[in-house]
Amino acid sequence: MKSQLIRAAFAAVMLGLCGAASAGGLIPEPNANAVVYATKANPETLVLDASTAGRGFMTSTMDIPVVPGPFTFVYPEWIPGEHGPTGPLADVSQLRVSADGRPLAWRRDKVDMYAFHVEVPQGISSIKVRFTVLLNSPDVMSTPNIAVVNWNRALFYQNDINYHDYYIKASIILPAGWGYATALSAVHRTGDRIDFAEVPLTKLVDSPLDCGRYFRQVLLWQHGDAHQWLDMFADAPQDLDVPAKILAAYKNMAPEALALYGSRHWNNYHSLLTLSNKIGYQGIEHHQSSDDRAPADYMIKPKWQMVSGDLLTHEFSHSWNGKYRRPWDLTTLNYQIPQRTDLLWVYEGMNQYLGDLLSFRAGIRAPGQYPQYLAMIYSQMATEPGRTTEPLIDLTTAAPYLYQASGQYSSIRRTAGDFYTEGELLWLDVDTIIRTRTHGRHSLDTFLHLYSQPKLTGPITKTYTRADIEKLLNEVAPYDWHAFFQRHVYEVAKRPPSGELRRAGWRLVYSAQPNPFIKARDKLKHMHYQWLSYGFNLGRHGRLLDVREGSPAWQAGMMPGMKIEAVNGQRYRRSVLKYALVSTEQTHQPTVFIVAKDRWFQTISVSYFGGPRYPHLVRIPGTPNLLARIMAPHARH
Repeated sequence: MKSQLIRAAFAAVMLGLCGAASAGGLIPEPNANAVVYATKANPETLVLDASTAGRGFMTSTMDIPVVPGPFTFVYPEWIPGEHGPTGPLADVSQLRVSADGRPLAWRRDKVDMYAFHVEVPQGISSIKVRFTVLLNSPDVMSTPNIAVVNWNRALFYQNDINYHDYYIKASIILPAGWGYATALSAVHRTGDRIDFAEVPLTKLVDSPLDCGRYFRQVLLWQHGDAHQWLDMFADAPQDLDVPAKILAAYKNMAPEALALYGSRHWNNYHSLLTLSNKIGYQGIEHHQSSDDRAPADYMIKPKWQMVSGDLLTHEFSHSWNGKYRRPWDLTTLNYQIPQRTDLLWVYEGMNQYLGDLLSFRAGIRAPGQYPQYLAMIYSQMATEPGRTTEPLIDLTTAAPYLYQASGQYSSIRRTAGDFYTEGELLWLDVDTIIRTRTHGRHSLDTFLHLYSQPKLTGPITKTYTRADIEKLLNEVAPYDWHAFFQRHVYEVAKRPPSGELRRAGWRLVYSAQPNPFIKARDKLKHMHYQWLSYGFNLGRHGRLLDVREGSPAWQAGMMPGMKIEAVNGQRYRRSVLKYALVSTEQTHQPTVFIVAKDRWFQTISVSYFGGPRYPHLVRIPGTPNLLARIMAPHARH
């Protein structure tokens, strides 16, 4: 996953409290021991009327197998790939329950608000549950031309079951004339209604569906009966006119991933991609597909590929690392059991490195640009104040809460994004250690070939522990990996791993020359990077997004949320700020800012005299260029 807001954290904590009181007595911890009523021969049926998806809502109707007596049905809470209690319970509206055509009274549990109780009358073998799914409350999941359908948002299921044994037969009714794509296999289509085969609940939830008025499907790769597809859905048809050069790079994605892992654990893979400025940027992994969301011009503007070209490759890599191989304590048997996220430094941290690596090897980004990209992320982690108090393991353990973290001073608190970015540095360090200790005979690729064996399977899951990871690494290159991870993950590390720069033949320097990745990012996202000089980052219209603790701006009293109105007496413009920054080296005079916050104005003098500072990597003469070897294509294109 690249990013995701998490809601209902308090309900999640309460759910884990054994013996919490409710109107019905004691609520036990969630388990997966109940007798399953929805079998393959008698599945739950789900008809999702998405004909109104363009208006922001859908209607879901389920027939759930039951037996007479007390019955509890639940709404999915802990969603795989989102790493937290993200089930959007507030999106459920107009809930109605009936049996044999007669309404049934239902009640929500007072403690576990994802659980709903009914009393099933004698002689009844199924109940009908119907509700309205709100698509844009609060996440935007649809526009008049696109809808993202995550099945977990549109269903209820029997409580306390093993979702591998619980079967659902789903159907969807699309808006007239819309196309769709999903990893599910359709068995019948009548007009705008598509019927799918009965599948285990886990497979249904693991198979999102995108649909839309303007769509384009591209075959990226094929070998025998195995295929990889790019399924694009846009708010405007012109955003589907992807340049041939960009598409050609994406066709290298599967060959490079297969070379990296030496295996395949999917049959037909769909990269589902929405292109819209209304639906937020997102990437969520699934075993045979990914739910990717990007700005409208993402596939037609090369700068987007430079800045965020790992969106699809990151989620594609998760089919191996995350879906096939998964932390043991992140693997649960239904969606009500809380996930433990401590090993996300492998699941997401290593995958951030691999997703970026695949984007460069495939040519989505130019392989030779990786040193500049690495300089950007290394300097970001090296200058983050929060790392002096919080170890990486705390971030992964607290991920279900940190994913929702927003607001001011994120660099002090740290965020979930840190174990992605620092994870890349950590696993690059691992890669360079393996390469140097084995004199180039082995690499992280060697480890991944062992990690992802056997070579060919369908979508199955094989779990791991920290000890398993360290044991496999030792088989590739003997080393004290336990102490290595203890130092960089489990203890406070005031600096990110740095040995990889020297081993790779590079060193970090700072100069006035803009870093091309920072420059491209700032232009696309309307930011102005001054983190290493004054000590702040700016958003639109001169508004401070964050201020670095201990920096000149911090010492002068600047804070997030302030808006710069003037610089050295001139009305704020980026060019005026740039001129003032360059001038500091010659004048050695403080920069005088007039700032506004909450309708109050203030004059602040910032004593910084070093001019612009941007990070770069430069070669260490006479050393091997490991970064070039690592990022070079490894498959025939």
